Amino acid sequence: MKEIAYVLINPYTIRKSRLGGVLARYLSRTDLKLVAARMFGASQSLVDEYIQAVLDRTDQRPDIDRLLAEYIRREYSPKPETGRPHRSLCLLFEGEDAIQKIWDVTGSLTMRWGGGQTVRETYGDYIVDDAGRVTYFEPAVLVAPTRSFAIKTLRILERHIADSGIVNSHFGDPGVERTLVMLKPDNFQRPSLRAGNIIDLLSSTGLHIVCVKKFSMTVAQAEKFYGPVVDSLTAKFPSFGAKRVAGAVARELGFEVTEDAVRPLCQAIAPSFATNQFEDIVEFMTGFRPSSVPEAEKSFRAGAECLGLIYEGESAVSKIRDILGATDPEKARPGSVRREFGTNIMVNAAHASDSPENAKREMEIIDIVGDNLSPYLKKYCHE
Repeated sequence: MKEIAYVLINPYTIRKSRLGGVLARYLSRTDLKLVAARMFGASQSLVDEYIQAVLDRTDQRPDIDRLLAEYIRREYSPKPETGRPHRSLCLLFEGEDAIQKIWDVTGSLTMRWGGGQTVRETYGDYIVDDAGRVTYFEPAVLVAPTRSFAIKTLRILERHIADSGIVNSHFGDPGVERTLVMLKPDNFQRPSLRAGNIIDLLSSTGLHIVCVKKFSMTVAQAEKFYGPVVDSLTAKFPSFGAKRVAGAVARELGFEVTEDAVRPLCQAIAPSFATNQFEDIVEFMTGFRPSSVPEAEKSFRAGAECLGLIYEGESAVSKIRDILGATDPEKARPGSVRREFGTNIMVNAAHASDSPENAKREMEIIDIVGDNLSPYLKKYCHE
């Protein structure tokens, strides 16, 4: 039977740019599906209710529960001097025996297994002195060890985080930009480290992630998102297509022709080329070829997975595009995202906005701040 499990990425883990590594562990070491992701800033009410749930449980060690409760109060409560919340991230995983599988990858709070096998052993700390007193504790993530605790705490989350989305934004400060990064479906076709490793690479920009959303792009969204591609390819094809058409003529007919000779042909077929490329892109991003989907169904037809992230900071657009690399992975510099993870111009791991204005347009199209946790919480927590 399928069930839902959650992982809360702690504020400290996010501040230390460990999000990518943590996410990579869960995506590569389980067969579960990441179905939703949402950044949130915990209110004091959420913190207090979650702490009470921890202290009320009877199936764990009371001393460890008290330690965890104090940690949550200290690290998740809004800053007392400003009231601003800390950035946290909720991930929802769906699948058979999901709660146990997430627990196994996470590891115990005391990190007793050793050897870096789990998320907490790699990214957390549990340090005691000679007298056995805990001197430092950082669990990296919060998860539910049992189904009953998962349902209880997910109901708490449901009451408090639906209205979150963009957290601790400094947008509006001089020089601060927002840009959209969209991890494409090639990163989610099988369990792998790819998505997490890409986020790790992007962390080298020094920008802040202020919003995260796991989603499937609909055909209607993809048509709007990639609509400008048609005019752009139509205009550019006579230039870059002439060499390819001349080469094709030479191969098929056995004699050489100049690029100038085939350029009128390229101008004639440019709209058809652009439309075909557009159809290919939409199919890759959604799983459906738009010409085969009835107009009335385009708003809900979606079969491929994406992860959207908003990065914020000074010169965000140029910093992200630099680390992503050239659109063609073969031309991207070594160490860039597309060189390391891309296959071709279309299957190139990630999209990034090319201007703050386009970032705003693209965020609106995919509804980056929209709540996609609630449908799963209603399904699994109110049976």
